[in-house]
Amino acid sequence: MTDHLPPARSFGSVADAYDRGRPTYPRDAAAWLTAEQPLTVLELAAGTGKLTEQLVALGHDVHATEPDAAMLDVLQRRLPDVRASLTGAEDIPASDSSYDVVVVAQAFHWFDHERALPEIARVLKPGGHLAIVRNDRDERIPWVRKLGRIIGSTGRDDVDPVAVLAGSRHFRSAEEQDFKHWQTVHRESIQDLVRSRSDVIALDEEARVARLADVLALYDDYGRGMDGMQLPYVTRCFRATVVDRPEPDPLTIERPSDRHDDRQGGHRDGDHDPADGPVPPPTDDDSGMLLIDFR
Repeated sequence: MTDHLPPARSFGSVADAYDRGRPTYPRDAAAWLTAEQPLTVLELAAGTGKLTEQLVALGHDVHATEPDAAMLDVLQRRLPDVRASLTGAEDIPASDSSYDVVVVAQAFHWFDHERALPEIARVLKPGGHLAIVRNDRDERIPWVRKLGRIIGSTGRDDVDPVAVLAGSRHFRSAEEQDFKHWQTVHRESIQDLVRSRSDVIALDEEARVARLADVLALYDDYGRGMDGMQLPYVTRCFRATVVDRPEPDPLTIERPSDRHDDRQGGHRDGDHDPADGPVPPPTDDDSGMLLIDFR
């Protein structure tokens, strides 16, 4: 179904299932990632707006970006007043020092870090920070551990933001904070949760049906029918302050006029060669006006 798409761009084919099946993020986690007071926030890989909704509720001025058009369409239906752009993290359509915070939810492991981190640092204001968050199932609970064995791993779930940021010259050491919350899942939504995983999307139809059957068998063993089940998560949060870019020394900046004068062998405006004799006095009282003879 999505053989022609890289895994990071495969979610659009199941955008509605993703929105129904994936958990949200705790409000206190969103506050820790950003701040209590309103800020300008750029959200990268915003998906269907699960975290975006929490950021807007906190009063932040949010610009949500997402590289998948189908995912972004769901976000815009959910949050029609939020500014949104179809773009990736490696080429951000924003000027330098535009945002207080850049936020990434459940997507940092998909980025090309060598390209994305310099871009993120570029658009952050001095003193701003990058905030990363992901929801991990709490597999200390036996039935959740069994669910994890059925669902499997994408192979990228173990990307450690702390290690990635420690190896970057663009950010200082990351802080960490965990938050716990629960997602109510029912017979349908637990299937949507599985359908929305990139490794399941990549399966052929027969293998995907078999995977969903295994999940439903687990639900029937542990679930409570119409009442659903409480799926526990640990929301792992990271934030790292951008390293300030050095300001250019104005004395070392070469002006275009400097290059022109050097090529012509002449002098820059205001320069005077002692061999040319004394500087003539101004021709009128306005010493700041340059008089030009067009004859």
